[in-house]
Amino acid sequence: MAGITYWNPEDKKFWKEEGKKHAQRNLWISVPSLMLAFIVWQIWSVVAVRLNDIGFHFTEEQLFTLAAIPGLVGATLRFLYTFAAGSIGGKNWTVISTGLLLIPAIGIGFAVQNPETPFTIMLLLAALCGLGGGSFSSSSANISFFFPKKEKGTALGINGGLGNMGVSVVQFVTPLIITSGTFALVGGKQVLSNGQHVWLQNAAFIWVIPIIVMTLLAAFKMDNLPNAKQSVADQFVIVKRKHTWIMTTLYVATFGSFIGYSAAFPLLLKSQFPEHLSLAFLGALVAAAARPVGGWLADKMGGAKVTAYVLVVMAIGAVGVIYFLNGKQFGGFLGAFLLLFLASGIGSGSTFQMIPTIFIPKEAAPVIGFSAAFAAYGSFFIPKLFGWSVKATGTPVTAFYFFIAFYVVSFALNWYFYQRKATTAVSQMVKQAG
Repeated sequence: MAGITYWNPEDKKFWKEEGKKHAQRNLWISVPSLMLAFIVWQIWSVVAVRLNDIGFHFTEEQLFTLAAIPGLVGATLRFLYTFAAGSIGGKNWTVISTGLLLIPAIGIGFAVQNPETPFTIMLLLAALCGLGGGSFSSSSANISFFFPKKEKGTALGINGGLGNMGVSVVQFVTPLIITSGTFALVGGKQVLSNGQHVWLQNAAFIWVIPIIVMTLLAAFKMDNLPNAKQSVADQFVIVKRKHTWIMTTLYVATFGSFIGYSAAFPLLLKSQFPEHLSLAFLGALVAAAARPVGGWLADKMGGAKVTAYVLVVMAIGAVGVIYFLNGKQFGGFLGAFLLLFLASGIGSGSTFQMIPTIFIPKEAAPVIGFSAAFAAYGSFFIPKLFGWSVKATGTPVTAFYFFIAFYVVSFALNWYFYQRKATTAVSQMVKQAG
């Protein structure tokens, strides 16, 4: 396939005749590639739940750590991934980042078969899952270049939302696939305390072939854009922008909550309502499905307005979770938590839509990746905060008071900088350029 030599999606004639088909093709390869990255990134949120059932002897705090450490590594790698796509090309980096997912997928498949595998090895494999966490920044930055400004919110919502769906997919598929001997030739079965046979290695091995397929598709069907490459120094100017840090805070409140709650939700269910563990996938499903809606609503209503509503609803949801956890009422707990997931998903889409309206195009892409990197730390700090809360106070409730305070602060920032005055995209970009 000949490389693309000209790209200007704001040129309506070019977009209609040439650009749109290329953008759509790259988007629909990016989506499943990103979904696999999220699957590998969050695989420990469901594998950790089962380890002690098959003969491992880890403490509850160690299990929360295994679920959290991919978030720490993934968030840190996002800073590298943010600038990598612009430096070597979006297609090239998609091929590399997708192919790297094979390392933790294969490693976990073998490690879980031996209950004598030390915690340090498990921790290393959990850290390697962070390779999947880094991909969101490069994927989002890459896709943002393909679409005109009026469609960026929807496109980024689709890429991020369906990509985020990987969290729900892994939490739904894992309990089903581990009860099948599909990969019996690659390892033996484990026996639960109730006598049931499981193959926990399937949770990782099932993704090896899809990873290979998407790596090849990216190599042969995606494109590097000629005007998207920038040096790291050119991209790094964003750290001097005040609005980079404000938007990062807002994205931490929305996406950081989504990914952090997704990592912790299965373990929370097991500790508080173990009979309902099979519903762990619902939270991530609701949030991921809501993300494209958030991008679309932001395109129609304005990102700041949607984000404001979202932060109010998230605070209400957190209060509801506290109330129903204290009362040990599962129905109310689930409803309030799903409200949190729904709002965080919509907010993830709306905050991303805000960035291209605030920054000039060359800066919008790295800001998207940069803010996503900070937000990904939510998948580390939220499970760790729950672990601390349980250890210190005997209940996860205490952690939610911290979350509510952060939502209030984020609401105030959003109102002061993006709602208080009727600022236009042009005036905001002038501020950034200055």
